[in-house]
Amino acid sequence: MSQIFKPSINTIARISLLSGILIAGLGLTMIVLRNWAPLVYVGGNAGIAVEQPIRFSHSLHSGQLNIECVYCHISAEQGAYGGIPDTHTCMSCHSGIATYSELLEPVRTSYATGEPVEWLKVHDLADWVYFNHSVHVQNGFACETCHGRVDQMPQVWQAENMLMSWCLECHREPERFIRPISERYTFGYEEPDNQIELGLQLIEEYHVDNEGLTNCSICHR
Repeated sequence: MSQIFKPSINTIARISLLSGILIAGLGLTMIVLRNWAPLVYVGGNAGIAVEQPIRFSHSLHSGQLNIECVYCHISAEQGAYGGIPDTHTCMSCHSGIATYSELLEPVRTSYATGEPVEWLKVHDLADWVYFNHSVHVQNGFACETCHGRVDQMPQVWQAENMLMSWCLECHREPERFIRPISERYTFGYEEPDNQIELGLQLIEEYHVDNEGLTNCSICHR
C-alpha cells in the first residue's frame, strides 16, 4: 500500500505539537505569575512618596514641632490599626493656628460637613497578612523601625520593602530591635553597645514570646 502522507508531514506534526505545548506552558506560566506573584513580592512602592489630598508634612509636625505619633494615630497603642486621625484632631490645633491657610481648606470643609478626607494608604499590607500595631508598640518596638524617619519626610513614603524576609529579621531576632518603652516614639534612636544583652532583658521584662514568633499563624490567619 502506498504511503498517503509525505515524510515531511511527520516533522510538521511534531513541530505543531511542540509549539502547542510551549504555548500552553507559556499561558499557564502567565496565569501563575499573575495570580501568585504578589505572594512572592510585595512592597514595590518603597521609597516613593504618596501624593495626598492635603499636603500634610510629617517633617514639620513630627520633626520640628515634636508632636508624638500617637497624638494623631491614637489607636496604635490599643488597636490593630494605627488609625488615621479625623479632622476633629486636626482642628484641635488648627482652630487657632494657621486658621485661614488655603492649604487647610479641605480640613475645614471636612470638619464642617463631617465628610472624611480620603487619605491614600502608604503602607498597604497584603490581604493575607495580619499585623497588630498595639502588640508591637506596647512591647518596645518603635514606629521608626518599620516606618523609617517619618520626622524627616515632607511627604510620607514606604521606608521598607515589607517583604516577609524583612519581617522575619525581627521575628527571628527581636533582641536586635526591641527598645525600652520610653524610646518607642523616638526618632534617630541610637542603639547601645550592649543592644543584644539589653534586648534579651527587655524581651523577658515585657514577656515577649520569642519562641513562637516564626509560627505561620502569627501573621497569616
